[in-house]
Amino acid sequence: MSLSVDVYVVGAYGQRNVQDVPDGCSDSAGFESWRTQVWGADVVRSLGAVFLPVLAEADLQVEPEQVPAFLRECLLLRGNLESIVGGTEPVRTIEEHREAISERLAIIEDTAKRAKALGGGVLIW
Repeated sequence: MSLSVDVYVVGAYGQRNVQDVPDGCSDSAGFESWRTQVWGADVVRSLGAVFLPVLAEADLQVEPEQVPAFLRECLLLRGNLESIVGGTEPVRTIEEHREAISERLAIIEDTAKRAKALGGGVLIW
């Protein structure tokens, strides 16, 4: 299994409508094990992250008004990528681990930017 990251918009009756992933985009937020091994890892928490560590316990729903703060958290993690790589266990080489985290973080950031443009939220499940 793998984690998916999607944009949702709130419908007229308050329902969450998950949007299709645009052509050329990915919805991969990492492996299911990354809930605890990366996004919920102690090193991520120690940086002050509050959104992504939720994945260690449950799916993450970022409300539309929270998306700017979520994007700031993504920037925080990107700025501390080396600490995250060093504080989490690589599946393969360190370089592959760094690249995998960076790629998944870029996908999450791209999804959050699309959500912001639509006035929607982000769902990682």
